[in-house]
This record gives sequence, C-alpha cells and structure tokens, in this order.
Amino acid sequence: MAILTVIKEIAEQVLAIPTLKGTPDRYLIDRANRVLRHCGSIAQLSEIRNFQVDHECLNIAALFRDSGFARFASQEDKAVRMVLADLTDEDLRDFSAQVVHEKLAEVLNPRQMERVCSIIIESGNRETRLIEAMILSDARNLDDMGAVGIFNELRRYLVHGRGVSDAMVSWKRKIEYDYWSARLRESFRFEGVKKLAQRRLEAAEHFMEQLEVENRAGDLEDILLEQKLNPNEGKARSIIEQYPQEVRAGRKSETYQANP
Repeated sequence: MAILTVIKEIAEQVLAIPTLKGTPDRYLIDRANRVLRHCGSIAQLSEIRNFQVDHECLNIAALFRDSGFARFASQEDKAVRMVLADLTDEDLRDFSAQVVHEKLAEVLNPRQMERVCSIIIESGNRETRLIEAMILSDARNLDDMGAVGIFNELRRYLVHGRGVSDAMVSWKRKIEYDYWSARLRESFRFEGVKKLAQRRLEAAEHFMEQLEVENRAGDLEDILLEQKLNPNEGKARSIIEQYPQEVRAGRKSETYQANP
C-alpha cells in the first residue's frame, strides 16, 4: 500500500492540467480515482474469483490510463494540444504506457512495468484475455454511464462553449441511433457490471427527461394549462398570496376561532 501512495502522488502531478487561472484542472485526477474504486469493486465480483488478479498492477494502470491524454492537454503550445483531435484511443494508450516508463522507472520493477503497460494497452482490445485489462475496461465504460456519465458529457459541452440545448440534441441523437443499447451490448465483459450499467443508464434517462422539461419550460407550461382549466382556483390563490404573511397568519387564526 505504501508504493500505491507514492504512485498516487506521482499520478496527481501527471494528471493535473494547468489552467489560465493558475489552479490545476483536477478532472482527470478525479476520474482516475473513481475508476480505481470501480476496479477494486469489480475485482471482487463472484465471476472473477477464479482468476488471479494482480491488484497492485491493476491499480497503477487505472491511475495512469489517462496520462497520455494529460501529456498533450497540459502543453502550453496550442498547436500541440490540437494534436489531441487527431489521436485515436490506441494512440493515447500507447502514450500512457510511455508516461509510465518515464515517471515510474524508479518505482516499479521490470515485471511490474511490463504488466502495467500491458494492462493499459490491452484495455482497449475487445479480444484481450488479460483479466486486469478486462476489469479496467469495464470500470472505465461504467464511468460513462449514469449520473457521472451525464456529468462527463455536460462538462465536454461546456468546455467547447455549448449549452443545454446542444446536449439535448446530442442525447436524442444517441437514443435514435441506439448508441446506449450498443454500449450495453458491446462494452462490458462481466454480467454484474453490465446490469449495474443498465441501472445507471435508466437513472441518466430520468435525469435527461427532467432536463429536457426544464430546458423548454415544460413544467411552467403545465402550470399555465392547469390555470386555464381551473381559472377560479388560480385567482383565489393569487389573491390570498397578496396579503402579507402576518395578515395571512391573523386571518388563519380568526378562521380557526370562528370554526372551533
């Protein structure tokens, strides 16, 4: 556990991306720690008990999986940052493995180094049989589902200067093209994680439904419709609300005295 503490400190330094305000963007650090927790729980599932999992190497791989992305995103040269748009996930995994070699050369032994890099690289391979890579892949895909997944999605839109309406268009397009169903079918190796992803997706759907209602002021439209259907009730309520709170309280007590 002592070595993991040291590696966490190194990972935080690598994943912290400078901002114009001078304070580091901790988004990747937060995600790495969340994926790390996911990995720890997934590794304890009953369907994985028959596998021998290298927990230490798995944890390190989870922390450094996004280090390749951080390397480019933290560059002051805008042209270098623009390279990110052309990099594939495979490219980023390779760069992450390079960062592991550079930053952890004095911390890991050769066997650990090879194992950690293999886990990172293989985590994007659907055909891999490396159990730690499979766990890491499911952990990261689970992070795209549910409330956290929506947060990640909205953050990307905010970074690119887009608003709620743009996010709703993207969400509806994904529903129309069966994107989420495909993710559930193809992104998870372990049935327990897949079931949890389904529950998280259902929670996300409820949130997006409410977001859509509020964005178009649908709940206000419902109130207006109620008032049209029951005009007298709406007037009575508005007249009462014109009285100051003290007066309303006094009228209420008078009513109680008159009707014991």
